[in-house]
Amino acid sequence: MTLENTRIDEETLDPQDWDSLRTLGHQMVDDMLTYLETVRERPVWQPIPDDVREFLKQPAPQDGQPPAEVYQEFKDNILPYPLGNIHPRFWGWVMGGGTPFGVLAEMMAATMNPNMGGGDHVPNEVEKQVLGWLKAMMGFPSDASGILLSGGSMANLVGLTVARNTMAGYDLRKEGVGAHGRMVLYASVEAHSSVQKAVELLGLGSEALRKIPANADYEIDLDALRTAIAADKAAGLKPFCIVGNAGTVNTGAVDDLAALADICAAEKLWYHVDGAFGACAILAPRARSLLAGLDRADSLAFDLHKWLYMPFEIGCTLVRREQDHLNAFSLNPHYLAHLPRGAAGGVGWFSEYGLQLTRSFRALKAWMSFKEHGFARYGRLIQQNVDQAAYLAGLIEAAPELELSAPAPLNIVCYRFVVPGKDQDSLNAINQEILMRLHEQGIAVPSYTTLHGDFVLRVANTNHRSRRADFDLLVRETIRLGKEVAA
Repeated sequence: MTLENTRIDEETLDPQDWDSLRTLGHQMVDDMLTYLETVRERPVWQPIPDDVREFLKQPAPQDGQPPAEVYQEFKDNILPYPLGNIHPRFWGWVMGGGTPFGVLAEMMAATMNPNMGGGDHVPNEVEKQVLGWLKAMMGFPSDASGILLSGGSMANLVGLTVARNTMAGYDLRKEGVGAHGRMVLYASVEAHSSVQKAVELLGLGSEALRKIPANADYEIDLDALRTAIAADKAAGLKPFCIVGNAGTVNTGAVDDLAALADICAAEKLWYHVDGAFGACAILAPRARSLLAGLDRADSLAFDLHKWLYMPFEIGCTLVRREQDHLNAFSLNPHYLAHLPRGAAGGVGWFSEYGLQLTRSFRALKAWMSFKEHGFARYGRLIQQNVDQAAYLAGLIEAAPELELSAPAPLNIVCYRFVVPGKDQDSLNAINQEILMRLHEQGIAVPSYTTLHGDFVLRVANTNHRSRRADFDLLVRETIRLGKEVAA
């Protein structure tokens, strides 16, 4: 048999009927935009039914289904039961709600499907432009370095990796951690857990992270910090970094960033700022003054999917000096060699600035969203959230049944229901029950934390859909549920 007469059956994952998929795709877009448009009409959260949990335990399919059937299963079993963060009354943890145009941008990025590790293609240029905009926004120099990442946890890891390697004083990538003395760093007790995780992953050990006490406003105690640095130096250890908080996760407190910058300059330490959500307040007309000194950081971590309202996931690390960034991550094996021309050309491969070689086109949703709204509008929305938090704090202070548990300088409000004569354990149990009922009844989703032993409800407002009436409702329902539970 000749080669010309050999029949080979070859397959593709493209549809056999493009028109049918196009019709379904149009329906999906319509359905999802309607889903967003009508979000206020649904409960914030509802529990997952047992039959849905069982449906999602089915074994892997060996044969395919028509796309329309798969989509119907998605609408029946997945779409109705999210965490709820697109809802106007979702204020749990710190989660943005995305935008309709951001959804469409994600579709565009998935359609192009580029790998953003390197090569000479326009998506890399889009990311470079977005990073340029973010550097200008944060007051970093135009020749600073940066990379888009999954979120604040990875952004802290990247920033602290650069800090460790730069400040080691030897070739740490070659000789390893601890080859020339023990390195230590400093952060407030209010620092996010991702900082400790990063320290552990970097091989420094959690004991290398000196957790400095906070003052009454939950900001780092500067005198205690200076004392700790002096003690470590006297003990022969090597202090190398201070981590400043631009918005703590518990209360939204902002450390004295300018004072921390001064200490770093005097002690010759790296200055890393965790600005996961709070750094974006630099855009807010009346809140940006809280962030004085942010532009003096050597590295800065922040998220765009929190207080810039973009679809998950997109965070960023900025590094003041590009060579420091490259020294920490750049590695060019022969199969990743940059060529002078062609698809393997291009300057500034992002694989040299982080852990990932395979990277998604996160930059497109940022580029399209910034183009759609403009930075001034983002600033107004962030300021609106801050003002709404102040409004909620005022409602709480005016209600005898409620107690404001911490200052609310930014967008986080911590409070609890109080009953005269009840001890702390009883009040903690009452407030935990209030929280669960708020969730289960689909009213609202605040989250929670513990402050001085008190279990408190925590509202973190990074929600562009929230209105003051939503906070009125939250206060009324908290009081109603509190009276029910206390009774």
